[in-house]
Amino acid sequence: MITEHSLVVLDCDPPHEKLSRGDVGTVVHVYKGARGYEVEFVDGGGQTVALVTVGADDVRPIESGELLHARRTA
Repeated sequence: MITEHSLVVLDCDPPHEKLSRGDVGTVVHVYKGARGYEVEFVDGGGQTVALVTVGADDVRPIESGELLHARRTA
């Protein structure tokens, strides 16, 4: 179950030009019935890159053993 403050992986075509499939974000709001989420994506300095609303099928919980990856957005 995905709850607020959960780390999630973007598992769809990016809803924002600075995002890529596989980017990791933090859920900041769960919409009624968990039909969607507001997810914040930040850079290594803690600056928000994107704050997007996604459907429940557009993200998945990050799993143990998955390795995070860094890349430049600009």
